[in-house]
Amino acid sequence: MESALRTERSFRDVLGRFTTGIVLVAAQTADGPAGMAANSFTSVSLDPPLIALCAAYSSTTWPAVRRAGGFAITILGEQHEEVCRTFATRGADRFAGRDWHRSPAGHPVLADGLGWLDCAIETIHPAGDHELVVARAVEWSSTSPGSPLIFHSGRYARLAS
Repeated sequence: MESALRTERSFRDVLGRFTTGIVLVAAQTADGPAGMAANSFTSVSLDPPLIALCAAYSSTTWPAVRRAGGFAITILGEQHEEVCRTFATRGADRFAGRDWHRSPAGHPVLADGLGWLDCAIETIHPAGDHELVVARAVEWSSTSPGSPLIFHSGRYARLAS
């Protein structure tokens, strides 16, 4: 096997071979709702119920969500590609023109998401150019049946029927 040149781009390309789901991370902040798309999301523990995600230090949204102390996760379905693109765009009006519910903690949850979790931040660890966030899920629900929106090799994808 040939050794690829070890660049940031080649590292990203290799990691892109790992298919991920996509979630929205949204919080009600003192300045209104703030949210971002994330594919670096995973379950950590069932007891206690913990999840983790990574947020880039370069994110302009994450600091507001962090200050809120908690957030809601909406698990995106295959019909949410445009929503995801909007939430991944800097300066976009992310919450306009969509049907939102509030989690028990008051955070925005996309009404037609596959499921949601209401989370309280437990710990944040520095991790290279990101922060590794571990949060406790305090409420959750599976809300809509459907297939997930997934990301693979730099593209949105859908599961085969």
